[in-house]
Amino acid sequence: MGSRLPDFLLLGAPKCGTSALHAALATHPDLHLSDPKEPKFFLTDGAPPDTGGGPGDVPTWGEHVWRRDEYEALFADADPDQLCGESTVFYLYDRAAQRRIQAMIPDAKLIAVLRDPVERAHSNWAHLRGAGLEPEADFLRALEREPERVDAGWAHFWHYTAQGRYGEQLDHLFTLFDRDRVLLLRYAELRDTPIWAADRVCEFLGVPTGKIGGVGRRNVRDDVAGRSAWPAPEERAAAVHRFADDIPRIEHWTGWDLSAWTAARPAGS
Repeated sequence: MGSRLPDFLLLGAPKCGTSALHAALATHPDLHLSDPKEPKFFLTDGAPPDTGGGPGDVPTWGEHVWRRDEYEALFADADPDQLCGESTVFYLYDRAAQRRIQAMIPDAKLIAVLRDPVERAHSNWAHLRGAGLEPEADFLRALEREPERVDAGWAHFWHYTAQGRYGEQLDHLFTLFDRDRVLLLRYAELRDTPIWAADRVCEFLGVPTGKIGGVGRRNVRDDVAGRSAWPAPEERAAAVHRFADDIPRIEHWTGWDLSAWTAARPAGS
């Protein structure tokens, strides 16, 4: 079969249920989803770094599918009438990745799931703590250390605050893609009404709805390695200001009322 590139990308955000959504979409007969879920092809122009970064970054960089022929091979087994997709959750955050996507597959459809940014950051931190990689036992201290980590070249997954400033990311994305090429979903929709959310994606992609029987709980859950992924009230109150100026940008692009995301109390994603 001829070479294939993806027709759609699930491009963010981390800790927003994308693993479960990817797995569910892979069961649709008219869709072909990549294995691995996150090839990370558009994150670099060539080979990723092989030194430096934060704990665990070098092995993760080594997983990148960065050669074009190897990337195209992920979709080689797709039937001609299937749509191909992949789910690298850092594409929304990485502006250079957005530009590479636009240059190579300008007609692609893009999907992003957005979660309350404080909850997303805390879940991200808890994930890395549970993996034995995050040295900071205090969530707020980890947020404070983010600038020095970014400057030191730590990988995107350590950028707890910056990854949750979706408004800035969408501002850039919509200089490259028309609004009607991008579907934005709330994490709460995927968590609470998963079949509806999956069908919404199918409708957006132009494939029949009602073909996905379930969306697993993988990464649509409330704890990581036994540690609650929900910030304590005092943690939320201390962290929410980091996103307050970005929330109106998200509301502009989505039309959502996100006042709960700026509240110093649990927001419900």
